[in-house]
Order: sequence, then C-alpha cells, then structure tokens
Amino acid sequence: MKVIAKDGTIVETSFDEEYGRDTFRHTTSHILAQAVKRLFPETKLAIGPSIKDGFYYDFDRPEPFTPEDLDAIEKEMRKIVKENLSLERFTLPRDEAIALMKEKEEPYKVELIEDLPEDSVISFFKQGEFTDLCAGPHLRSTGGVKAFKLTSVAGAYWRGSEKNKMLIRIYGTSYPKAAQLEEHVKRLEEAKKRDHRKLGKELGLFAMMEEGPGFPFFLPKGMVLKNTLIDYWREIHTREDYVEISTPIMLNRQLWETSGHWDHYKENMYTTVIDDTDFAIKPMNCPGGMLVYKSQPRSYRDLPLRMGELGLVHRHEKSGQLHGLMRVRCFTQDDAHIFMTQEQITDEIMGVARLIDEVYSLFGFKYHVELSTRPENSIGSDEDWEIATDGLRKALEKLGLPYVVNEGDGAFYGPKIDFHLEDSIGRTWQCGTIQLDFQLPMRFEAEYMGADGEKHRPIMIHRVVFGSIERFIGILIEHYAGKFPVWLSPVQVKVLPISDKNFPYAKKVYQALKDSRIRCEFDERSEKIGYKIREAQLEKVPYMLVLGGKEEEDGLVAVRSRDTGETETMTLEAFIEKVKKEVAEKK
Repeated sequence: MKVIAKDGTIVETSFDEEYGRDTFRHTTSHILAQAVKRLFPETKLAIGPSIKDGFYYDFDRPEPFTPEDLDAIEKEMRKIVKENLSLERFTLPRDEAIALMKEKEEPYKVELIEDLPEDSVISFFKQGEFTDLCAGPHLRSTGGVKAFKLTSVAGAYWRGSEKNKMLIRIYGTSYPKAAQLEEHVKRLEEAKKRDHRKLGKELGLFAMMEEGPGFPFFLPKGMVLKNTLIDYWREIHTREDYVEISTPIMLNRQLWETSGHWDHYKENMYTTVIDDTDFAIKPMNCPGGMLVYKSQPRSYRDLPLRMGELGLVHRHEKSGQLHGLMRVRCFTQDDAHIFMTQEQITDEIMGVARLIDEVYSLFGFKYHVELSTRPENSIGSDEDWEIATDGLRKALEKLGLPYVVNEGDGAFYGPKIDFHLEDSIGRTWQCGTIQLDFQLPMRFEAEYMGADGEKHRPIMIHRVVFGSIERFIGILIEHYAGKFPVWLSPVQVKVLPISDKNFPYAKKVYQALKDSRIRCEFDERSEKIGYKIREAQLEKVPYMLVLGGKEEEDGLVAVRSRDTGETETMTLEAFIEKVKKEVAEKK
C-alpha cells in the first residue's frame, strides 16, 4: 500500500511490516476522532497514536462514552470509510498553527504546539471536514481501512501525569481483512478467559489490596507456585556454577550516585532519610552486587564469577499503569551478575543465552531476540560501547540466533539483548535480558589481579531469565489458562472419597501421597461425588483420586485426569511413581 510519510513523500509499505501496520492503525485513530467530532462536536481532542495490536484516541468531554455511544461511533466510522476521503498533509508556521487550533477550540492541540520551538513548522492532516495536528504517516484515503473494532474505554491522564486532567481513552484495532479482525477478536476473548487477575483470584494464588496498590500479596497456593519456580531457578543455577547472594533492600544515596541511578532513575525510586542521610529502596540489585564483588580481593583465577540474586526491588509506577502482576511496584528480580575478562565475553553471553533458551523451551514458549543499542542518555566512551555491542552481536551470531536491532533502546550503562517470548495464544512478552556493562565496574573501581601481576578492570553482565518472578507467574497463568503442569501445580492431586464410609481408606491414600511429598488435598465434605469432581476441575487440579468401596476392596485408586477427563484405575504405588516421574521430568 502507498502511504503519506512524515515528510509528505509517498512511500510503499505493507501491513506485514511494522511501519505499515502503524500507519494503517494511526489512520484508523483519525477516523475514530472524526466520527466522535461528528457525533459529539463539543468533545476536545488530545492524542491518538497507533500501539501494539491497535490504536487509541484520548478525548475530553463531560460525559463518559456509553456502549451505545461506541456502537454509534463505529457506525459513523464505517460511513467515513465508505466516503473514501483523501488524506492531505499541509504545514503551517507555529503561530499560524496555534491560531488554527484556537479557532477550532482544541486546547490540547494548542498546548502541544506551544511546547515546540518557535521556528517549528507544524504538520497537519486533513480528511474531509476534519483536520488534526499530526506528523503522520497516514494512508492516502480513509477507504483503505476495511475492518476495525472499538474494543474498550478507559481513563488516561493527559500526558500521563496524575497532576493533569483525566481524559477518556477509546481503544480499538483494525486490519485490512475482516478475517484477520475476527481472528484478533477471538484472541481477545480467549485472553479475557485467561486473565491472570481473574484466574489468580479464582485459584487462590494472589491478591491486590487497596492498602498496597501495586504491591502484590501472595496467598498460600501462590507461594507454592512461586517457591517451585525459585527451586527450579536454584537448581539450574547451581548446575551452571552460580553462587547466590543477598543484598540489602535499602542503601544510601552515595551508592546510587556512584552507580548513576540517582541521576538517571531517581524519579522511579522510593527514598527516605535515616540519621540525616538520604537512602533509597533499591530499584535494581546490581550496585549491591558490585559491593559484594569488592568485598574481597579478586584474581583472574576467580573469573568468570557468576553471582545470582533473588532480590526484591521497588520501582514507582504510575497508578494508571498498574496491572495485576504484569505491572507492579515491587517484584522479585531473578538477577545474576557475571564478572569476567574481555576474552570471556562471548562465551559467557552464549552460556546465558543457552540457559534462557532451556527455560523458555521447558514452559513451551517460542521467542525472538532483539539487540538494543546505545541510547541518548548513555554514559561511557564510544570505544567501550563499540566493544560491548560487538560482543553481544558475536555471541548471537555464534549461536545462530536470528535477531533484530532495536536502535537506541539499550540501558544507560550498556547495550543489551532482550528475549521476547510468545505465549500459547500468540501474545509476546519481554522477559529475559542480557546487558553488557563496562561502566559500573569503572564507576565502582572494581579490580582483579591479572596473570601478569597487574590490576585490571572486570567487565560485567547483568542478566535475568524470568525477568520478574511475579510477572512471569502472571504470564504462566495466562499461558496455561491456570492449568499448570503437574510439577508446577500448587495442588497436584485431590483425594475425593465417594461417601463418608470411604473416609478411612481415602485418609490412608492421602497420607501416603503426603509422605511421598506430593502436594495433595483431601475433600472431606459431605457432598455428592459429581459436585466434588466439578469443584476440583474448576480448581484445575491435574489429578483427582475418586475412592469408593470398589477401590478400597481392590486396594486401588481411580485416577481422573484434568486434561483428558478420562479415569484410569491403578495401584497407589503406580500412581505415586507416575506423579513423581512427571515432576522429575517437568513434563
């Protein structure tokens, strides 16, 4: 498709390309805004960008949009598409642009233009009677948008600041073909069923309380899940020769100034004063890891030194951005910091990448890789950045991992590799990351004694596999729709006696399972067995042991599978071995 680029030129692109999708959906956001202005002329326009899988537009109006309003807006959008209005780009000097937006009584557009330099030339796009402040790009006409749907309404602060007015945000999505839209809508419906906030509550895993917005509470079953993941993390890190450390949750300002976080990250940090000294609750574990490295003399024989830490970190997120376990204000980061020589860079990065691949493969995730390069607010020399970026690139190429370059999205102290995993319904999540850092060892004056008897500066890798254990749990809940594999399930087996007279035998079975360290529950309620089975099924327990007189007489157990719904009779010993095997193999 041909589109109007930001500079007014006509360029060729397709919906399969990110540029093409963004252009298509950005044009749809303008169609939405035009429809709203036609139906509700008093509404003031804010901004309407494309986003992943869709678009939104922010509006200011006294009354919220009702479901009936959205239906009317969609109907009007279809009219605008049918009118096949041409999009025309034009520019104005800053003062004339301000005058135009004042004439149209669009205060938010005026504010945006006033924030631009006085010599700016301002770009607009016009379609029919509708004109919007916009840099582009856009389709050449509204008729190109064949399939769209408005999906939800939410509140959003103007410019993302809680100090500003709350606006009304309408979300939507669009596709070139109706079949593509239908497939997306089905995926959204499936995502609603899998929403980790809903399932987390139903399965008794975690809770979010008004007393601690953004600070998750893990319930008993959620703690079993969390600890099982941590046990697995420790198992594979011990195998890979990592040592585990723990650093304080709060450290003084001087440390954060040395690390650079005080200057580059302070707005996201929680701070306090102790004994007339500024302290900050750690948003990251790495400065504490640096102090551990420096706590004793190091030799080249000690390197690579792989230090893992399950550190609880706190970061201030805006209240409107909080979302279950996916966006929180405190979380456990499965960090590791690897100290090494320059010659060890490629091998260590390859080792981390293999570990991440092993973990994601275990959970059934596909993934793609991005190499993020130097951002504008970076620290360090050009030479260091070149060596670091080249080290990451070489490791990816040696592993044969395809990757895309994400220009300017590295950390302020070094480039990084990000792993974006794909879940069972096709959504992507950024979890694992490998960051190469020359700067922190230099800022903390970290050293090791080389084979030549001279002092040298180590190079540092920051890396996470899960990313945030809390967020990873949220992803797993949705990926599995709450049906965790046996090794991860908080309750692996539910013992269901058919009647009260079967309790003694059922209790013996239950105790044998516990003695075998199988996570199990005993349902001793005086309910019909059908009801008990349905309840266990809703709780998504992998196995139910239905025990009646026949099972007791034969000394067997009737094993009902959550996933197949089929029942198989076997000895208790055989069942215990079956579960143990599935746990050991992490099937």
